[in-house]
Amino acid sequence: MTTHNPQTLAWQALSGEHHLAPFSDYKQLKEKGPRIITKAHGVHLWDSEGNKILDGMAGLWCVAIGYGRDELADAASQQMRELPYYNLFFQTAHPPALELAKVVAEVAPEGMSHVFFTGSGSEGNDTVLRLVRHYWTLKGQPQKKVVISRLNGYHGSTVAGASLGGMSGMHEQGDLPIPGIVHIAQPYWFGEGGDMSPDEFGIWAADQLEQKILELGVDQVAAFIAEPIQGAGGVIIPPDSYWPRIKEILARYDILFVADEVICGFGRTGEWFGSDYYGLKPDLMTIAKGLTSGYIPMGGVIVRNEVVKVINEGGDFNHGFTYSGHPVAAAVALENIRILRDEKIIERVKSKTAPYLQKRLRELAEHPLVGEVRGLGMLGAIELVADKQTRQRHEGLGVGMICRQFCFDNGLIMRAVGDTMIIAPPLVISFAEIDELIEKARLCLDLTLEAING
Repeated sequence: MTTHNPQTLAWQALSGEHHLAPFSDYKQLKEKGPRIITKAHGVHLWDSEGNKILDGMAGLWCVAIGYGRDELADAASQQMRELPYYNLFFQTAHPPALELAKVVAEVAPEGMSHVFFTGSGSEGNDTVLRLVRHYWTLKGQPQKKVVISRLNGYHGSTVAGASLGGMSGMHEQGDLPIPGIVHIAQPYWFGEGGDMSPDEFGIWAADQLEQKILELGVDQVAAFIAEPIQGAGGVIIPPDSYWPRIKEILARYDILFVADEVICGFGRTGEWFGSDYYGLKPDLMTIAKGLTSGYIPMGGVIVRNEVVKVINEGGDFNHGFTYSGHPVAAAVALENIRILRDEKIIERVKSKTAPYLQKRLRELAEHPLVGEVRGLGMLGAIELVADKQTRQRHEGLGVGMICRQFCFDNGLIMRAVGDTMIIAPPLVISFAEIDELIEKARLCLDLTLEAING
């Protein structure tokens, strides 16, 4: 990025001298300097050089109602003046957390009426691990400790969250996963389906859950955790056969099902939750991101009533966070959900903008660099390949990162997961802004193809 503003250089110097960024190569970042984002409105960002950028990732999947909504700022300001902070420990509560718990229960799947609040999705999945093991202990089966997850799934970056996730790069740092967590195949047909049809592969991938349960012994298995659609893994949308078979398997065995809805929740699929879209019946659901549209940190776990009934009889649950149910975060979440409801944003996604986005996105499948385009709701993925028929990649070229840089340089944020480009724009994106996204994506694909062939 060419830098003209002296203030940009000053901020970049501060980054190198004082800031340790998430998921970064610090040596590389110090040499290059970060892009400095200074303001945002709607679906667009501006950097310190004055460049306007369409945010095709809604921040980190989270800015559902778009940037610059004064209502959320006003809700935070009012709550800060009235009760800026108090904790929920020691048999104490405050109105914002209690009112939010009620509103979340209203939009949650039927039979899920209780919420444990956290500061993030990672903390939510730490809570899940504690809750499911506590639950089985109270049921007189303390040996049921193992949680089954999926390779390449993402459940956060805390010790428990990264262990539950199945990303090898995270496991290599810190001797993860911790004991009691095992992983099965992901339902990624394009990358791993081989000669099987998508439906055949979906059945095969689902059957890995039953095989792992039987291998470990159902008396040892506490839960299965999965994202309805894997987000950070590359927008992995399971074949149509996958979730119906998973539901059959879950009904057969005495284990809990945890739906990680951190990305899919609060409208991204065109339903309130991914579990609604797929007709799932989770025992616990992890939430965050879209809960506050990213305006302030907050997460939680929604728990099925039957699980709560057991926990209610178990005395103290020795777990919690200083910022569980923070009153300012709760006030912002309440206003965010009110806007989602009153403006019928999720209904508009389902009936209008998501179908249009998916239609326009699939036009990119004709591009010579593209092997597959897939998407659902406000989620999309573009697979970059050397050969469309064999799905062979451009090995060793880092095509995804090349494409991502062209996106940055041409006013679009589109994320690279290996050689898969992914999008998750704000739910409020307009038809014209979808057109802008697609045209910029097409330009960046052209530039990438030219670069690797040049």
